Amino acid sequence: MLDKPAGGVITGELTCLIPTTEAHLPLLAQWFADPEFVRNWGGQPLTREEVAAKYTGRRRPDVESYLILARNIPVGYVQYACAGPGRGGLDMVLLPQAQGRGLGPDAARALVRHLHTVLGWNRVTVDPEPSNIRAIQAWGKAGFRPVGRQGGQLLMECVPVRGASPAHVPDASFPPEG
Repeated sequence: MLDKPAGGVITGELTCLIPTTEAHLPLLAQWFADPEFVRNWGGQPLTREEVAAKYTGRRRPDVESYLILARNIPVGYVQYACAGPGRGGLDMVLLPQAQGRGLGPDAARALVRHLHTVLGWNRVTVDPEPSNIRAIQAWGKAGFRPVGRQGGQLLMECVPVRGASPAHVPDASFPPEG
């Protein structure tokens, strides 16, 4: 396994991902207590204690948690978890005002690139709610394609193509237009 990027920071073109710490707890607790923020993340606001246990890095190395920054302003949260050798899944949530600006796909491409090139993953999955068309389209722009269902969720995956970086995946919309 290769080393993590300097300081654990993962950079995209529009965003950078920084590992979450206890210092981020006030911000994360505020976000995850907001019903609008968690609408597609379980749907229920979380207590400060739940946020501290799940999203401030306490679950490392099983789950790696990152704050998404755009121009050094926190705009969202993303995490990944290994599901076996060379594979795992992502979860991401953006502030409502940060959506629709290309920040989610950029953060996803940066993280997928890290997982492929640094950690050697060959399969990355996400499982958005089928009714969350905006998220499905954003994952599509990041290079994820629908591959089936997992329970009530849509299962999408990003598999690296030899010689191509996830940062250079052509824009694709889902569901297909037409």
